[in-house]
Amino acid sequence: MMRQLNTQNVILILFLLVSKAVFAQNDPNKSLKEWQDAKFGMFVHWGLYSVAAGDWNGKPSRGNEHFMLYERVPLKEYAKLADRFNPVQFDADEWVKRAKDAGMKYVVFTSKHHDGYAMYDSKTSDYNIVKTTAFKRDPIKELAAACKKHGLKLGIYYSLGRDWEDPDVPTDWPTKGGRSNTWDFPDEDSKDFSKYFERKVKPQVKELLTQYGPIAVMWFDTPEGHITKAQSTELRQMIKTLQPDCIINNRIGNNVGDYNVYEQKIAVKRDALPWESCITMSGKWSYNRHDKAWKSSELMIRQLTEIVSKGGNLLLNVSPNGEGALLTESKERLDDIGKWMKVNQEAVYGTHPWIVNSESISFEKTAEAQDKAGKNTMQDTDNDNTSKEIHPDICYTAKNNVVYLFARSWKSEDLIANSFAGSKFTVKKVDLLGSSKSIKWMQDEQGLRINMPDKLPETVPVYVFKLTMN
Repeated sequence: MMRQLNTQNVILILFLLVSKAVFAQNDPNKSLKEWQDAKFGMFVHWGLYSVAAGDWNGKPSRGNEHFMLYERVPLKEYAKLADRFNPVQFDADEWVKRAKDAGMKYVVFTSKHHDGYAMYDSKTSDYNIVKTTAFKRDPIKELAAACKKHGLKLGIYYSLGRDWEDPDVPTDWPTKGGRSNTWDFPDEDSKDFSKYFERKVKPQVKELLTQYGPIAVMWFDTPEGHITKAQSTELRQMIKTLQPDCIINNRIGNNVGDYNVYEQKIAVKRDALPWESCITMSGKWSYNRHDKAWKSSELMIRQLTEIVSKGGNLLLNVSPNGEGALLTESKERLDDIGKWMKVNQEAVYGTHPWIVNSESISFEKTAEAQDKAGKNTMQDTDNDNTSKEIHPDICYTAKNNVVYLFARSWKSEDLIANSFAGSKFTVKKVDLLGSSKSIKWMQDEQGLRINMPDKLPETVPVYVFKLTMN
C-alpha cells in the first residue's frame, strides 16, 4: 500500500512539474518579465540603403534609410543596389558576440524596412537578399544560429505600414500619401491595405516565425493608421499561435501590443506599461559615410541608466556598412559599455525603479522638452530628441533590499544623496561596485554622505554604490 501511494505521489509530482513547465513556457507574462529584466538590447539597421551609404547620383542624399522616398527613386532603379550588395564581411557570430560582451541580452534585426526589401530568404517575395544578390546568404538564419550559440534572444523588426515595393500601401502621414511610393504607384485612392496585408504581411511574418526557431520579439514599425483593429488582432493571434512566448511592440497598431516604444527619446516619467527606448549611437539609423554625430560612451551609459531608473529597456542601434562590417566607432563604444557593464551589471539586470528616480538632475525637465519637440516635428529620420547633457547627478534602481545609487559623471570628492535625509530610508551598508575598498559614509538629517574613494573603477565615470537597507 505504501509503495502504491509513493508511486501515485511520484506520478502526481511529475504531472505537476510538467504542467508547470508547459504553463511557464506559454505564459506571456513570463516572457514579458524576462524581457524587462534583460534591460538592454542591440538594434541593427541594415539593408540596400547601407550600400548607398548616404549618397545618391554622386551627391549626399536626403533621408538616409528613407532616401528612396526623399529622393523619389523609382523602384527599378533602387533595386539595382542589389547588384552592388555582396556583404562578404558580414559575420553574424561577431555581431552577436559583441552584443553579448557589451552586456546586451537580445538583438533586433531589420527583416524588411520601408523599402520593402527582405533581408532574409522570403518565399513570399523574390525581392530579397538571397534571390537578388551575389551574396545569396540568409542573414537571419546566421543570426539565429549565433544567438543560440551565445545565449541571446533574437527579435525581428518588420515595417508594417510602409512598403515602397508594394502597390497597395497607402499612408496618411503627415498628409495623404505623405509616406507612400506615389512616383511608381501614383493612384493613392486605389491602394488597398488589406490586399498588401494578405499578400505580403501575413505570409512574411509567418515565414519569420517558422523558419528560424524561437523569436523573442516582433518589433513592428509604422502602422500608419490603415491597419484595422481586426487586422492587428488577427496578426497578434497568428504570432501567439506560432510562437506563444514572442512579445510584440505597440506598433502592431490599435493598442494590442505588449509594450510601448519611445523612438529617439526617453520616457519623461515611469510608464504604466512596459516600455523601451530605441536610440542611435550616432545621428543616423543606418550607415551613412557622412554621419559624424557619434555619442560618447559616457553619454550612452547615462542614457541606459536613466532608462533603467524609470523601468524601461534600451535598444541601442548599430549600423553596419554595405560590406556587412560593424563600424570602428560602434565597436569602440560597445567595448566601453561592456567594460562598464561587467562591473555594474547587478545594478541593471532584473532591477526596478526605486521610490525616487533621481536627484540633482535635470533629465526629467530636459526629457519633457525633448518629448514635446519630438511630437511637434514631422521627421522620421535624423530624429534624435535625446538630451546630450553631461553633468554630475544621481539616479537609482532597486532590487530586493538593495538600492543602487548611480553617481553619474561624478567629479567631486564627496557625494550627498538628499533622498536619504532623516530616518525614512535607513542604510545599513554601502559598497562601491568594482571596488574592494571600504567606503566611508554616514547618514544624517541632510542625507547620505559618501566619501568618494581615491581609487575608482577604471570605467566610464558612472559609479554605482550598492546600498543595503535595513
